[in-house]
Amino acid sequence: MTLDVWLLIGAVIVIAAIASVRIAHRMGLPSLLVFLGFGVLLGESGFGILFDNPHVAREIGLTALAVILAEGGLTTNWSHVRRSVPLALVLATVGVTVSIVVVALTALGLLGLPPNAALILGAVLASTDAAAVFSVLRRLPLPPRLAGVLEAESGFNDAPTVIAVVLLSGAANSSPTVGTFLLETSVELIIGAAVGLAIGPAGAYALRRVALPASGLYPIAVLALTFVSYGGAVLLHGSGFLAVYLSALILGNSRLPHRAATRGFAEGAAWLAQIGLFVMLGLLASPKEMPSAVIPGLITGTVLVLLARPLSVLVSSLLSWALRQGWANWREQAFLSWAGLRGAIPIVLATIPWAAGVEGSKEIFNQVFVIVIVFTLLQGPTLPFVARLLRVAAPGEAHDLAVEAAPLEELKADLLQVRVPPGSRLHGVEIFELRFPAGAQVTLIVRDGKSFVPTSTTRVRADDQLLIVTTAACRDQVERRLRAVSRSGKLAGWYGERGLE
Repeated sequence: MTLDVWLLIGAVIVIAAIASVRIAHRMGLPSLLVFLGFGVLLGESGFGILFDNPHVAREIGLTALAVILAEGGLTTNWSHVRRSVPLALVLATVGVTVSIVVVALTALGLLGLPPNAALILGAVLASTDAAAVFSVLRRLPLPPRLAGVLEAESGFNDAPTVIAVVLLSGAANSSPTVGTFLLETSVELIIGAAVGLAIGPAGAYALRRVALPASGLYPIAVLALTFVSYGGAVLLHGSGFLAVYLSALILGNSRLPHRAATRGFAEGAAWLAQIGLFVMLGLLASPKEMPSAVIPGLITGTVLVLLARPLSVLVSSLLSWALRQGWANWREQAFLSWAGLRGAIPIVLATIPWAAGVEGSKEIFNQVFVIVIVFTLLQGPTLPFVARLLRVAAPGEAHDLAVEAAPLEELKADLLQVRVPPGSRLHGVEIFELRFPAGAQVTLIVRDGKSFVPTSTTRVRADDQLLIVTTAACRDQVERRLRAVSRSGKLAGWYGERGLE
């Protein structure tokens, strides 16, 4: 087939996948299942497209995961996850280790896998998938701390699990000691963190001071910077995934121009990466081989969901409490245990030992494929019910206030555009009650499609769009004040929940 035909097929698949997202959303299912289904349908048992190259699948999969992690970092609100980071870091390290050990012991004792293969299976299944979790939680508000733990954990736990799978796959032909394993893992994480923490602030500093000729260049530049951190960390033998997530987290929470456009661009790129990734993994799967993986997969998945994940959450929570970094109560622990969905990452990681030629790796891939499908179908639709049962679902809250900024270079000022979300306590506030600093002014309000210049006594309404001109020096104060009033009303102060993000 010619390139034009392949482009047509690819475009049709993407359009069909986009249309299916709405159906999956209504059913409370993660869209990954639909995308995987497209891949299986196109594969050897459907339309007959043959794809059985784990090397290509691994490279494409890791690249797609980098895009997904970049989007995760760019769209994560640091003020929401900051208090959850200590527990999330413990879950991403100690929790991952506990999960690997429990699953490996199960595979060793019940499935009869060799020790190295059992450890690989445990490492492959240790990482959670935030995209799978939040695709079914968009209609279910959670307390900020609980949602922050899930979000931050999924961003941080990819790096150690990828390192563990790569090292264990390479250990099939060698016998590294536990000390060597821990040392290599620590060094890779440190290098990755250093690169991400260097590229992120440097890139943000540069973008704030360079006036690009077109607004569309800012999202491209930001995404390119995240891949600079990824490639740089890999070249230095560090964790590219940790680097890309940290740099994206810093860039996404920096005072950059056109932040909303950047986040929208990153979200679109991540959706495209997810569609391509899952369709490819569906093509790679062989339905004829799946029946033999069902029983082992169900055994491993049951242990993972009912024992390994709860135990890792419990140990991590106790350790976080012992370190005086906060902890989760039993209701939150139970929800975190059930919300540990597995998605793209375990299936992609399962291609690493397969590409390395590890004995039994194809069976591991098949088991992981079965586990992801079966337990996503089981856990995904029941998450809202479990949240209500455990009484961890938060009451309806206002959507976070999004502030879009465009620099006015010659005036040394910024133009801020704010839409007042439903439930915001900005509703009913008069303009003078915003108490902006002297260098800021609401210059225009767009309401019901009509624009007008407000007076000091004009009342703000939900769904209004406010245009605010502020000097560069006052911009941070204005954004803090807007968010404070949106959360706490016109009597909000300037710090903590009363003003500081």
